[in-house]
Amino acid sequence: ANGSVVTWGDDDFAGDSSAVAPLLTEGVVQVSGNARAFAAIKANGSVVTWGIAGHGGDSSTVARLLTEGVVQVCGTARAFAAIKANGTVVTWGDDDFAADSSVLLGDDDFAGTSFAVAPILTESVVQVCGTARAFAATKVNGSVVTWAIGTMGVVQVSGTEFAFAAIKANGSVVTWGAVRSGGDSSAVAPLLTEGVVQVCGTARAFAAIKASGSVVTWGDADFAGDSSAVAPLLTEGVIQVCGTTRSFAAIKAKGSVVTWGNADHGGDSSTVAPLLTEGVVQVCGTARAFAAIKANGSVVTWGNAASGGDSFAVASLLADGVVQISGTNFAFAAIKANGSVVTWGNADYGGDSSTVASLLADGVVQ
Repeated sequence: ANGSVVTWGDDDFAGDSSAVAPLLTEGVVQVSGNARAFAAIKANGSVVTWGIAGHGGDSSTVARLLTEGVVQVCGTARAFAAIKANGTVVTWGDDDFAADSSVLLGDDDFAGTSFAVAPILTESVVQVCGTARAFAATKVNGSVVTWAIGTMGVVQVSGTEFAFAAIKANGSVVTWGAVRSGGDSSAVAPLLTEGVVQVCGTARAFAAIKASGSVVTWGDADFAGDSSAVAPLLTEGVIQVCGTTRSFAAIKAKGSVVTWGNADHGGDSSTVAPLLTEGVVQVCGTARAFAAIKANGSVVTWGNAASGGDSFAVASLLADGVVQISGTNFAFAAIKANGSVVTWGNADYGGDSSTVASLLADGVVQ
């Protein structure tokens, strides 16, 4: 009742708190434990930790973030996450810390490191819950953010509308989420156990490139999850895959392009096929159209005309010099070597840049 803490048990499991005893004589309002360490919140919002250093018992690298304002601490097996009164989250656990304190820290193997979600955890978090190897944070708006990067050894994550696919360091793929959105990859599981180097999604399907240059697809067939129609063209040599909402475009090593999926979403490139047999270096998609940059700086477009598939109005500006293309849902913007920008597609989605044309005449780099 006086806010002091008494500990006992195995020293290797934080039973000995003598190293921080003077800090535990009063004012403690909550204690949270993981497998081998404790974290205590004091009435002034500061945190005191003890136990095995690599399990969060040593919080010295984030100490300045734990001197005030902490309202809750939660642990996984080897890391802690603290919520502050301002809605931010601080994590720690492993001795091997990053130097940048703006990045959340902790044991990589037990969700202490959350580089990918760090920007989302800078405000509005109201609760954190942990499993043995992952955290889940609830925000004021009811959304949930989860992270467990180190646990899975993940090197890339890609999403569809309702599912995720993660490439692990060993080249295998793990999927989760809605079955018809690519969350269930069991049908092609034997092909995803190794060698995957890139995964790309449409709204409800995935395409994975393997180190051999072959492509594996799964998910809703109506969203390009079925590539059987072009399967012989996807057995080798593919170096990049890009998706619209319902179709994929794959660039092969010699610069040719293979497309499949819904025709009105770019899955049928037959009208521009002679222009896609060689020399393509990049493909970008909107929701329903593709734009390909060729080695000579020209651009080829296809798919839904109103979504950027028809670039006839700016064709003369796209004949050469294009170095990069970016897309919104229904419009494209191309940067040229001279720093100017060319736009086309739906005006309400950025396709008409006439009001800022003078500012896009030169100097644009991205």
